[in-house]
Amino acid sequence: MQTLNVELAERSYPIHIGEDLLSQPDLILPHLKRKQVAVVTNTTVGPLYLDKLCNPLRDRGVSVIPIVLPDGEQYKNAEVLGKIYDALLENRCERHTTLIALGGGVIGDMTGYAAATFLRGVPFIQVPTTLLSQVDSSVGGKTGINHPLGKNMIGAFWQPKLVLADTTTLNTLPDRELSAGIAEIIKYGLIRDIEFFNWLEANMTKLMARDPAALAYAIRRSCENKAEVVAADERESGERALLNLGHTFGHAIEAGMGYGVWLHGEGVAAGTLLAADLSRRMGWLTDTDVERIAAIHRAANLPTVAPSLGTAAYLELMGLDKKVQDGKIRLILLQAIGKAVFTADYAPHLLHETLQTTDA
Repeated sequence: MQTLNVELAERSYPIHIGEDLLSQPDLILPHLKRKQVAVVTNTTVGPLYLDKLCNPLRDRGVSVIPIVLPDGEQYKNAEVLGKIYDALLENRCERHTTLIALGGGVIGDMTGYAAATFLRGVPFIQVPTTLLSQVDSSVGGKTGINHPLGKNMIGAFWQPKLVLADTTTLNTLPDRELSAGIAEIIKYGLIRDIEFFNWLEANMTKLMARDPAALAYAIRRSCENKAEVVAADERESGERALLNLGHTFGHAIEAGMGYGVWLHGEGVAAGTLLAADLSRRMGWLTDTDVERIAAIHRAANLPTVAPSLGTAAYLELMGLDKKVQDGKIRLILLQAIGKAVFTADYAPHLLHETLQTTDA
């Protein structure tokens, strides 16, 4: 097991990465103020891992309330969130009850938001079971739900007490979900870690083959990058926004296609290529740079061409992004591979030209 720390003063917390961590209750017990937990999972992950996590806790005298939600991005909404509150209230949960998110990014985001808002804030623990959630969404305290008009538009910053990334859960991850997680891994190399990007180019075949050592290294390096950024900018007032490379375009794709049609990582991949195209038009990236970015995404079986929603639809959906300020769509662009910038200082006609490439 490897352990990293997210340094946030009195709210700092560990990230444990390793095999068979779900069945090790001693990793969780020190973080419980009361021996009562509510474990939120979904209909896909629950049958695989709910008992593996819960039974050792029960053996140690912990009262466990399982809450099983439907699986899919389309269920990341207020109605399904209400089912978590219902279960917590029906079981008379208190402020020292800890919520545990067992699943991917949707479960993590919804459980975290429920924890941030139930009784005005209860503790929670992240147990991410997808590659995407292990390297990105479980770390950093962003929680929330979707609205029909925009992704993650309703939420809160609420840090977990612990992140437990059990790499054995990746053995049951569908290939498409594995690729979606790799999109977020590639992001770290592109925005701030050129050495990692070079390593990813050389080792993508191993990652796609689920080589345990390669996956463990990629997860650790990704978490190290994110932990550093979050520690420096918890509430996304500056540097943390760089973690959203491709996301403004990608969220528009997810909303425009209908939640769940494109996986989050797939939208991020296509969105990253749009960001790279705009960066090239601004004179920051070369054609060779853009091809390198496209090639590494192709090697991960990720889309490199965004769907044709129409330029007007893209602009409308992107205009609902959380990073919009004073009516201007602020984007994360690349001045070079390994160096990102957060800016609204681009010529609008260049953005239009980039979006028009999706119309072919």
